[in-house]
Amino acid sequence: MLTATKISGQLEFLYGIMAEFDDPESLLAAARRAYAEGYREMDAYAPMPVEGLADAIGFRSNWVQRVVFAGGLVGAVGGFMLCWWITVIAYPHNVGGRPLNSWPAYVPITFELMVLVACITAVVGMLALNGLPQPYHPVFNIDEFARASRDKFFLCIEASDARFDPDRTRHFLEQLDPREVMDVPR
Repeated sequence: MLTATKISGQLEFLYGIMAEFDDPESLLAAARRAYAEGYREMDAYAPMPVEGLADAIGFRSNWVQRVVFAGGLVGAVGGFMLCWWITVIAYPHNVGGRPLNSWPAYVPITFELMVLVACITAVVGMLALNGLPQPYHPVFNIDEFARASRDKFFLCIEASDARFDPDRTRHFLEQLDPREVMDVPR
């Protein structure tokens, strides 16, 4: 959903409205108030980890852990079945009277394939589930946002939020005592 506002006589589509804060405590308090007000489509940007910020903006666990577990399980089952197929079906050799299906010999291959497939799944799953690579994001249109990786903290309420109204949202963010409130164009 695109939200349009009239700025200096021309129509501009907004990604959202962003507030800049000087310290992590202000950002955390602002994120908690925004969530309490009913805003759900928002993101926070900080140059360092801020304890409790993910919970404050309503971030919930994603599927990366489950995808990696499934990848590891597939790798372990695949490694075991590969060893079993090779020693029992494809090239059966009776060595020293041992049974063809001697599973202790399969453990190293099973473990290695489990780790390999889990690692590959972790990288691919993380990239896919996080929407990466993302060479362009609308917040990069804001010049002040360059300091997000050094010493400033930002909270952006996105226009896709159900409660988003340009005027009300701007007024709400201004009440949180930020350094500045900016429109984020698409």
